[in-house]
Parts: sequence; structure tokens; C-alpha cells
Amino acid sequence: MWDIFLKTLPFFALIGLGYGAARVRFFTAEGTAYLTKFVFYFALSAMLFRFAANLALGDILDWPFVFAYLAGSMVVYLLATIIAMVRGLRVAEAAVEAQVAVIGNVGFLGIPMLALLLGEAAIGPVMMVLAVDLIVFGSLIVVLITGSRDGRMSIGILRTVGLGLLKNPMIVSISLGLLVSGMGWSVPVPVNEFLEILGGAATPGALFAIGASLATKSAERVVVAGWLSICKLVLHPVAVAISALLIFDIAAYPAGVMIAAAALPVAGNVYIIAQHYGVAPARVSASILISTVVSVFTLSGVIAWVTSL
Repeated sequence: MWDIFLKTLPFFALIGLGYGAARVRFFTAEGTAYLTKFVFYFALSAMLFRFAANLALGDILDWPFVFAYLAGSMVVYLLATIIAMVRGLRVAEAAVEAQVAVIGNVGFLGIPMLALLLGEAAIGPVMMVLAVDLIVFGSLIVVLITGSRDGRMSIGILRTVGLGLLKNPMIVSISLGLLVSGMGWSVPVPVNEFLEILGGAATPGALFAIGASLATKSAERVVVAGWLSICKLVLHPVAVAISALLIFDIAAYPAGVMIAAAALPVAGNVYIIAQHYGVAPARVSASILISTVVSVFTLSGVIAWVTSL
């Protein structure tokens, strides 16, 4: 485990660097917003497109894998929802807490870290986890929040969900990359090199942006945020491990990648959703901060365990 911890340390050191730069105001909130936009729309999209374009569809799309991850995640999602409802929370708040419990920072942290630590063969499974998070759970939270406010489902809600998916650069870049791969087209060498250079900025840029954004996060509602962090860092990987290894009998390597992806800290885009709809943003903010700090240790332990598989 110590070796894995030392390998993950540079990733968290970059997050710490971004946090420190923002805390001393060397890097402003506006600068963080623009860096995040660059990573999200350009660097990370280039990385995902290049990965997808150079993979066969069969290397990514594995339905038993999808169902195993979805089943394990849904158990924790429902548990967090039930606990929230027992505490007397509204449907919208319960949906946000459930989202916190299962949505990890796969795009900004998971892809670069797991590809390096678990090998390039991890890219396909990690991209499938990302797709499930964005398409299934990303749509579900919009439906629940909007539907609870309107009191019913409507075409407008479905239109909002559809447009949100079409505008998400991660979904678009993966889809276009798979289209290129599926058509049997090869990416021209100059284009591939351009994408490699641009995508190379995704890892340091994303990690620095994560740290800088954490500097604006507060530690309010610590008890609830602590519970949600336990859901994300402990219960989620455990549920996914049981689902993948014992129920769906997924092969050791993709199962290990899936479990490691489930152990990632809470994703920043959950805060964006919470802030956009005005539902428990402080709670989400604290959960992101706590889970990211604690994951320095928990994630190393999970990765060390799955590599032993």
C-alpha cells in the first residue's frame, strides 16, 4: 500500500498546489473558472476523443460491466435517499445527497490517475463508468429536482435532460471518438499528435483546478457531509465490489478498475448542479472538501487492494 500511496501522492500534491495558490489569492476565483473551462471543453475533451478514437467499441461497451456498476451504485443511491427522507428532507435535497453519495471525480481525477496506476487498459472501463454517471445519474437528478418542483413529469424536463447531455463535452467527445473508431477511420498523425499535446494539459490542469476550487469550499454541515463522504469513499466501492465480483462475476481487472473508480471523491459537477438549482450547495461543498482530503488515504488503500486482484 505504501508504494501505491507514493504513486498517488503527486496527483494530490498538484491538488494541494492549486489549493494553496487559491488560498493566498495568487490564483483568483475567475482564473479558476477559466482554467476549469479550458480543461473541460478543450484538454479533457481532446484526451477523451483520442482515447475513444483509438479504442474499439468492444473495448468500452460491456453490458455486464455496466449493469454491475449501475446495480452497486444504485444500492448506495437508494440508501442515501432513504436516510435523507427519514430525516425529513424534500425530494430535491434527497436527490442531491444521493448524487453526492455515488458520483466521483472520474473525469478530472479518475481518468488520468487510474490510467497511470492501473495501465492504459483501464481507460475503457473508466470511460464506461463516466458515461453511466453522466447519462444515468446526471439525468436522474435533473428529473427528480425539476419534477418535484413541477409536481409532474413533462416534455420540458426531458428536453432539458436531452440538451444537457448533448451539450456535455465529455459525452460528445467520447461519442465522436467511438464514431471514428466504429467507422474504421484512422486519426491522421498530425491530428493525433495535436490531440495528444492538448490532452496532455488535462491532467495537471484538472488537478490544479480541483485544488483551486476547493479553496472556495466551506466545511459547513460537517456531520451530514461526513456521512455522505463515508457513502462515497467506503459504501460505494464496497457495494460495487460485491456487485461486480459476487453477483455479476466480472473479470478481476475490469472489476478492479470499476471499484477504484467508485472510490474516487465527490465530483465538482455535483456542486454546480446544487448551486444551479439552489439545493443544498453548502452541504455538497463540504462533502467535496472532506471526501477529497480523506481520499488521499482511502483511495490509495482501495487501489492497493484491487491491484492484488
